[in-house]
Amino acid sequence: MYQTILNDASFYRGLLKFDEELAEQARQRGCGCGGKLHSARYPRKPRGMPEELREEYAKRRSFCCAEEGCRKRTTPTSFRFLSRRVYVAAVVVLITALRHGATAARVAQLRAMVGVSRRTVERWRQWWLEEFPRNSFWRWARGQLATPVDEQTLPLSLLESFRKPGAGERTIDLLRFILPLTKRSVLQET
Repeated sequence: MYQTILNDASFYRGLLKFDEELAEQARQRGCGCGGKLHSARYPRKPRGMPEELREEYAKRRSFCCAEEGCRKRTTPTSFRFLSRRVYVAAVVVLITALRHGATAARVAQLRAMVGVSRRTVERWRQWWLEEFPRNSFWRWARGQLATPVDEQTLPLSLLESFRKPGAGERTIDLLRFILPLTKRSVLQET
């Protein structure tokens, strides 16, 4: 059921819409110094989403303070991008989650479908199983969940802890849950 999301262009368009809403909220808040934020989109070369969305996913919304002397960059959280990872967040989550429940042949087929190497999937898996549980975000966030999550089967156990009926809805809930990780400083903190 999760594998069908990987090629669902409407799912990825929905993530783009969520990101636009987050960017607009960040722009309206302005800079911490009180300055106005100007658009400062930057290019991305994301992998893993349907080909017809490549152009739409090629820029990440970001802002730069207009105040002289500040010029601080504000990059909103994102449903599409997991920090600086090349593959889109949904692919990182779903391919790694499927590693726990799919046959080796099925995982190989999924890897081929999104163009990710076995080595990359293993690196993602290592991140979920070793680094993610040590992250201060996770140490705080796991207490917010109604159901305990088995850290040995992350991210699948986290995905299944969200009680929505559809796989797409659970995936969106997980992406919403890990939004703080879409900023580099939180992602690297352990």
